[in-house]
Amino acid sequence: MAGNARNFARSNAIQARLHDLVPGGAHTYARGADQYPEDMAPILLRGSGCHVWDCDGNEYLEYGMGLRSVTLGHGYRPVLDAVTAAIADGVNFSRPTELELLAAEDFLSLVPGADMVKFAKNGSDATTAAVRLARAATGRVVVAVCDQPFFSVDDWFIGTTEMSSGIDDPATVKFPYHDLSALADVLAAVPVACVIMEAATALAEPEPGYLQGVRALCDRYGVLLVFDEMITGFRWSAGGAQQVYGVRPDLSCWGKAMGNGFPISALAGKREFMELGGLRTDRDRVFLLSTTHGPETASLAAFRAVVRAYASTDPVARMERAGRRLAEAVNAIAADLGIADYLRVAGRPSCLIYLTLNSKGAPSQAFRTLFLQELLMRGVLGQSFVTSAAHTDDDIDVTVEACREAAVVYRRALEQGSVTGFLQGRPVAPAIRRTAAPRQIAAAPRP
Repeated sequence: MAGNARNFARSNAIQARLHDLVPGGAHTYARGADQYPEDMAPILLRGSGCHVWDCDGNEYLEYGMGLRSVTLGHGYRPVLDAVTAAIADGVNFSRPTELELLAAEDFLSLVPGADMVKFAKNGSDATTAAVRLARAATGRVVVAVCDQPFFSVDDWFIGTTEMSSGIDDPATVKFPYHDLSALADVLAAVPVACVIMEAATALAEPEPGYLQGVRALCDRYGVLLVFDEMITGFRWSAGGAQQVYGVRPDLSCWGKAMGNGFPISALAGKREFMELGGLRTDRDRVFLLSTTHGPETASLAAFRAVVRAYASTDPVARMERAGRRLAEAVNAIAADLGIADYLRVAGRPSCLIYLTLNSKGAPSQAFRTLFLQELLMRGVLGQSFVTSAAHTDDDIDVTVEACREAAVVYRRALEQGSVTGFLQGRPVAPAIRRTAAPRQIAAAPRP
């Protein structure tokens, strides 16, 4: 096999021990070893900018950047300095801090149409709070969810996925993106509390008038419109997709890049709805969000430093420039090799993915794993090609050269008609699936 030899011995040993102690061997399914080539899942020790190092001494250029949570780069000094100063005076108190007010003011200055905000720790905190609030505001139960990959770890969404074991009826219906008539049919068929969706995704930009049409349908049927801005927020713009496309939701949910990797999320929305969780309402109150760690000072300080960085350094433009260079170069390589119909980089420049098809032109986990394997062997850690503002021209050049060599191996496998002899171990499997197979591992021996 082409590529540079890399040792994963210590990573594999630690991963095996993690499987003994942590269900799935990771605290996030998307970070699981089954998402990487078998016995080639690095255990990381540290990062700087867009470079990371694993416990075996291997260095990688990282893409995806903490599941899209890091846009400024690992160890970004202004964020670290702000966090260090904040935590020196304490992290968590029995009353609000002034920092909570300042962070709220910063946030609401960025988000058009939002009057109030509540901070939490995980994206699911925010989306589930939005659903609860919409149900209380409308007196309805059903949630209409756009057919997009992920919205929450909670029952109302996970009950619609392949991993629905242990979940009763989630009272959730789905509708396809870019189909106003399908959404209209859903809203006409059953009383709906809210429509929750990503306004855009890596591969789906809204057609002219689509989001405006969704807004109009929600208004017609008295349904709250909720935008999930977990990915689009601070990657499309600091004000999210709603700022880019000019459509205002009733509620919006934020997280990921808000703190450049520090744990923070937010629910924002119109005052008339958000106040249902406060002390200025005559209605029964909504248990909106109440978290011990939501207002801790480290993440709020990180968020404020991120806001300052976005105001002064334009990280989105830098991410998009790096992404455009990478996509154009890799797609040119695939074209030169005659495999452009099988290997392609696609998506918004700040949120790129790669598409991997087999010799029959069908999406293939096996060929995806082969490409990922060849990148890993050449020092690129990339489940996707999601960039950060820390990716330099030199980093892109190194990645392009790794992709060139990986694409040559990919073409050989296409010519053979399979990855046999090229791929080490079993292919990756969808992170959210019903069974542990096809990447089930042997049970730990009983003592």
